Amino acid sequence: MQKYDKYVFSTKDTIHYRFPSHVNDLVMDRSEAETTEIFMVVLEKGEAPEIHVHDDAEQIFYMIQGKGTLRIGENCEETFPVKPGDAVRIPPHTFHSILNDGEEQVVYLSVDCFLGGRPKDEPTWDSHVLWECKEYGWDFDKVRGLK
Repeated sequence: MQKYDKYVFSTKDTIHYRFPSHVNDLVMDRSEAETTEIFMVVLEKGEAPEIHVHDDAEQIFYMIQGKGTLRIGENCEETFPVKPGDAVRIPPHTFHSILNDGEEQVVYLSVDCFLGGRPKDEPTWDSHVLWECKEYGWDFDKVRGLK
């Protein structure tokens, strides 16, 4: 088992990733743990990550700021209002997204819990983002920046 030296991670000292649909501020990289990674997700008014699924992870969200709508299902068959103080569980193999349909910025903490441990083919968040950039034609240098 890998030894880890860091136990406390600040939400103020993050690496900033600006995707076309949202921001992920990396709080704890997957390389810092056996089975998890942590982000602050920021959605401006009208923004939402594309409906997507994680077959290798369960996700836990904790709503910090703003109001939005949790959309579940490949075609958004189910919707649930979310607000500060709500905790959300996204089981593996579940299509999902949160839409900021409110008037202010939405901010939530996202904890990804990998079912079989950290992905061996993408052992760091940067390696995952590089794959996404190649897949969707995004410029990695524009997506990743320091806050």
